Amino acid sequence: MTAVELGAGSVESLYPFLSAETNDVDTVLDEVRRSTQAKAREIIRLRDEVRRRYREEIVECAAAMADRLASGGRLLAFGNGGSSTDAQDLASLFMHPGQGATALPAIGLTSDVAVVTALSNDVGFDVVFARQIAAFGRGGDVAVGLSTSGNSANLLGAFEEAARRGLLAVGIAGDEGGKMAESRHIDHLFVVPSTSVHRIQEAQTTLYHALWETTLLALGTGGTADVPRDSR
Repeated sequence: MTAVELGAGSVESLYPFLSAETNDVDTVLDEVRRSTQAKAREIIRLRDEVRRRYREEIVECAAAMADRLASGGRLLAFGNGGSSTDAQDLASLFMHPGQGATALPAIGLTSDVAVVTALSNDVGFDVVFARQIAAFGRGGDVAVGLSTSGNSANLLGAFEEAARRGLLAVGIAGDEGGKMAESRHIDHLFVVPSTSVHRIQEAQTTLYHALWETTLLALGTGGTADVPRDSR
């Protein structure tokens, strides 16, 4: 998440108690409690909506991912800003799935700072993921791109390159999906229907964990991973 994504005045809307005119501690704490409870209710509602909307497609997508990984494919994950850390988390889940589960090959495409900065400086940031997919990607691999807006040019280019090379392309976006929703290069697209970057990222975390856990189940290597009841 960036300062631009936060937008002017959003800090006050997120944390109204910070601009409260009163200095009464009890009043401020009460505002904090109400604000926290409201955010918790919203993310619970949003996660449930995503579950209901994509329950079947999560299973279908996980089965397709499992087929690729079982045949020697790898997972390539990518995103910008906060979505970059989510992509790296997803890659690490497959690489280090926990006791009793089989480790699977996965790469976070923002993990190598030298590669990212070289491509950004010498070629352009719009190709920072597409060039890596062109270098590393094989027909049996899986490409997973995360974005809160769905409009990131470097993700759209990466999906186009992934499609060209025969990778399974999985997109995770927010709001109405942005340009990712218009792309013909994405095989499975999951959109978190919210305009709040914070809530989108929270729900996306739940979504990609569900994809990971369901993929492990499809592979029969679930180990100790606990799968939520409503994702079964």
